[in-house]
Amino acid sequence: MKPISEVTVASDLPETLAPLRDLALDLRWTWRRQTLDLFRRLDPDAFERSGRSPIAMLPLVPASRLAQAARDDDFCQRMHGELGDLRTYRTSDRWFQRTAAPTSGPEPVVAYFSMEFGITETLPIYSGGLGILAGDHLRSASDLGVPLIAVGLLYQWGYFSQSLDRDGQQVEEYRLNDPAALPIEPVRDADGEQLTVSVRLPGHGDVVIGLWTARIGRVPLLLLDTNLPVNGERARLITDRLYGGDHEHRIAQEVVLGIGGVRALRAYCAATGHAEPQVFHLNEGHAGFSGLERIGELMRRGAGFDEALSEVRAGTVFTTHTPVPAGIDRFDVDELREVLDADGAGISRLVDALPVEAALALGREDGGEVFNMTHMGFRLAQRANGVSRLHGAVSRTMFQDLYPGFDAAEVPITSITNGVHRRTWVSAPMDDLYKKAMGEIDISATGDWSQLATLTDHDLQDTRRRLRADLVEMAREHVHRSWLRRGADEAELAWTREILDPDVLTVGFARRVSTYKRLTLMLSDPDRLRRILLDPERPVQFVIAGKAHPADMPGKELMRRLVAFADEAGVRHRIAFLPDYDIQMASVLVAGADVWLNNPVRPEEASGTSGMKAVMNGGLTFSVSDGWWDEMATDEAGWTIPTVETDDRERRDRLEADALYEILERRIVPLFHDRDDGGVPRAWLRMIRESLVRIAPQVTASRMVRDYVTELYLPAAAAHRAFASDPSLRETFTAWKGRVSDAWPRVRISDVRIEGAESGRVATGSEVALTAAVDLGGLDAADVMVEAVVGEVGADGEITDPTLIPLRSIGGGRCGARFTLAVPGRVGCTVRAVPRHEALASRAELGLVATA
Repeated sequence: MKPISEVTVASDLPETLAPLRDLALDLRWTWRRQTLDLFRRLDPDAFERSGRSPIAMLPLVPASRLAQAARDDDFCQRMHGELGDLRTYRTSDRWFQRTAAPTSGPEPVVAYFSMEFGITETLPIYSGGLGILAGDHLRSASDLGVPLIAVGLLYQWGYFSQSLDRDGQQVEEYRLNDPAALPIEPVRDADGEQLTVSVRLPGHGDVVIGLWTARIGRVPLLLLDTNLPVNGERARLITDRLYGGDHEHRIAQEVVLGIGGVRALRAYCAATGHAEPQVFHLNEGHAGFSGLERIGELMRRGAGFDEALSEVRAGTVFTTHTPVPAGIDRFDVDELREVLDADGAGISRLVDALPVEAALALGREDGGEVFNMTHMGFRLAQRANGVSRLHGAVSRTMFQDLYPGFDAAEVPITSITNGVHRRTWVSAPMDDLYKKAMGEIDISATGDWSQLATLTDHDLQDTRRRLRADLVEMAREHVHRSWLRRGADEAELAWTREILDPDVLTVGFARRVSTYKRLTLMLSDPDRLRRILLDPERPVQFVIAGKAHPADMPGKELMRRLVAFADEAGVRHRIAFLPDYDIQMASVLVAGADVWLNNPVRPEEASGTSGMKAVMNGGLTFSVSDGWWDEMATDEAGWTIPTVETDDRERRDRLEADALYEILERRIVPLFHDRDDGGVPRAWLRMIRESLVRIAPQVTASRMVRDYVTELYLPAAAAHRAFASDPSLRETFTAWKGRVSDAWPRVRISDVRIEGAESGRVATGSEVALTAAVDLGGLDAADVMVEAVVGEVGADGEITDPTLIPLRSIGGGRCGARFTLAVPGRVGCTVRAVPRHEALASRAELGLVATA
């Protein structure tokens, strides 16, 4: 019998328990066990039915249980204790206030823009590594007290949920996000209405954007939503899905994030009294349009385009996350021209006062008809970085053409290696070991974890087996549910309750499924893999997870092949593929895996953070020398798969797969099974301690955020203050750039002489004198830095790892310097001139250089 109507029955929270709502709305519970345990204690059944979401569970708790909890003095005492701890956490001085904040003036506020944020599976606005990294960035900024405010999009459907069909093909499903069940609140204006801003998009009209906030400890996250009744249907769908739709849809989302995001920040700060940001951090090129809005703001106050660009660049940080060209958003210039919507005078109707063609020039590739969002990010930001040391080097080569005349090593793209938030990703049993060894100290503010070396073999072995058992239990449940969804009958699934073994060496592999990450490298020799899995004395088991983008057909095919292998009756108890990889699943998988496998095509993995999470939990690293492992690899804490340098991809994959099998069979498996009379793998546990002491402190997001603060945020804030405190600086600096650029073709360096090396040979430690004739082309000496470039000459005839030695005027139109050649070898030198100004962050910033 069908009902004629439906109503939703929900329990109201008693006034006594009102603090529970405050605790539920602050996502600090995602990394504070005590708060989460409070909600679990309130009603374990409602907690699980809600997906472990405190805000979603509260209406599910029966009124009788709420009344009982309100009378429970112990429960109420714990609740108020958690609320007091949260208030202290939000207001007390932390690392930034104690160590990094300017000694005078207000704290510089950072606005952090990202297309996705992975904070909790109960706020599904993320897809993979970029979002998880952004979420960890916010959590660590909160822990460190960094004054940061974040901006993202509130997706109606988020990213897809993944299942498999009977043949192992990926199936995508989208679930509607109900804001009432999410840990977010609307931002209210003075009249109590939801605060809104708008952007004008061709084909959409005025798109109204609603503002929501999620609280991540001390950090507010602004989420922008176009799914409002006031908008037309097309406009409401702009924030429908993450990474869905065509170019037009993607551009509309990025306009809302960038331009709408800046407007939302201004409105939020005005409504709440929050300090305005001085530094804008663009986490990938998706938020590049934010720079256009800020340029427009300055131009509406009277600045010229070049002047406004200079000021915007001073306070902008840009992070690039991919060395794979396919990962960069590229559009036709005409698509962007239509969106910017010039009037008869060439001024944008989207961003008032912004000249459209000048704005388009920021993203053009080589002046052509392709608009590159990453190029715009670099041109809008005075400071930029990759996300590992190797990725920084790859990026400097990849984007060298943006800085003509400079070698790749001098391209102004630095690197800050990604990290992971320890308290989020370290399992409860492992966290207890951290506390046992290091006490209750604030680990986020220190890099010395040497006390972890005192952990006993017994403690480590017992904890690692417990975590492996948790993974096996979770994997069995997921595989069982997956087969039911694939159409299997309960009667044929008894085997799923017995797959895997809590005492078997467990290899974890989980990441986005794309071709360069090589999910199926382990399948290069299926027979050999079977032998490894089924060894009667020393078996190995694999637990694998990951999603392919809905449009990535090659990635889907890799996944189908892997699933087909895992479905085989002879091996399915030793290899499991877990569909619908999310944060909750990841937390169990990274904790339970003994070895974390990572085998991308080097150097196409920018950083990779899943393996970092495993390290935090006592897992050991088994990786290609790519991303973060390239700079931290050590044989004492993991294993490195050798890279085969060849253009023959099939040969490379075959040889690297052979190396993978060889290391696994001959080094990893024997070490795990080499045990003393008491069954303790002493050497294996020593390796875990080495990894925890040497590697784990380097892969924390707190280290990462501290690096961002000291290397990028504070210098950007100082540059912003320079423009803010001296209104004439943007005019004088812009005029200076114009004057230098006009004169630069006339700058000449000639007649370079080296005294003391007339024979072409000098004794090690000898001093030489270098001079050169310099024609500044009408520029002042203060405008130009003349320097010698000295270094060893490589096989390609280029100077490698050069030392830069300033030359000073010695009269007669010549500059010179004396220096010592201390290292033997083939040394080369040249002389060059580069622009010099206090507002420049890098020699290469203007792309101007004159060389002898």
